[in-house]
Amino acid sequence: MSRNPIIFSNIAPLRDRYFKALHGKESLISTINAAEIPEHVYNSNAIENSTLSLEDTEKILLDIDLERFVTAREIHEAKNLARVTEYVEQKASQGMLTKELILLFHKMLIGNIDDSIAGRFRCNDEWVRIGSYIAADPNKIESLIFQVLQTHQINNTTNIISRIAQFHLDFEHVHPFCDGNGRIGRVLNNYLLVRDGYVPINISFADRARYYDAFKAFDSTKNIRIMEEIVGRALAESYHKRLAYMEGKKIVSIKEYAKSVGESHSNSLNKAERQTIEAFHEKGVWKIGVPQI
Repeated sequence: MSRNPIIFSNIAPLRDRYFKALHGKESLISTINAAEIPEHVYNSNAIENSTLSLEDTEKILLDIDLERFVTAREIHEAKNLARVTEYVEQKASQGMLTKELILLFHKMLIGNIDDSIAGRFRCNDEWVRIGSYIAADPNKIESLIFQVLQTHQINNTTNIISRIAQFHLDFEHVHPFCDGNGRIGRVLNNYLLVRDGYVPINISFADRARYYDAFKAFDSTKNIRIMEEIVGRALAESYHKRLAYMEGKKIVSIKEYAKSVGESHSNSLNKAERQTIEAFHEKGVWKIGVPQI
């Protein structure tokens, strides 16, 4: 799949609409951000093979007993990632991303799971493999992470979608931690987005196969286009959701929308997935904002 030029060209107008609608809606945005935390946690953990469903995740974060057994590790993974996600969205506008912050996020994420590796990069003989790819030499990680951060900061005139895609691929290519690299990497995407005045994104578990394809393409040819597509769609979707609420639209399912415009559900769903209509996920369901009658 090639880069979607519509998404690249639409982000700036969506961002402008967002800031025009924002005045007096700050509390609404805070509420949306808070409501999305279980979805961020579920999707990010599911990409890493967690067995928790979205419902399980919501119950854990609300301290509601589950009806099935889950491991203490999965409970800590959910609660820890929720803390990191909330912290990032609250603090990202206050300072640049640094090595120290990355280590703090990792300590928050892995604490009570494996304290021996929490809050530090791989070192000595701690080599890791991702598929057939052997990640960076543990002794070079500090300098490589410095380069990844520096490259992102220098490329500040590049389209935000390309900047985030490049950063995410570069960070995961280094794979600086013994555990938690993917979840930290996705958290860092949002830190950088919010820091630069954009909205956070949620990479969906449903896109996991395509997401893994993006890493394979980068590792073999340094091609970032698949990741650009994933980031671009996620960013457009995040704006579409916020604008639907901020502009006072009626929120309906894609199935209802398809019926109202006289097209098949599958056709509307395809448009939603490609983000050629202003659709968004909410609790795993595709929805869209339509004008109030």
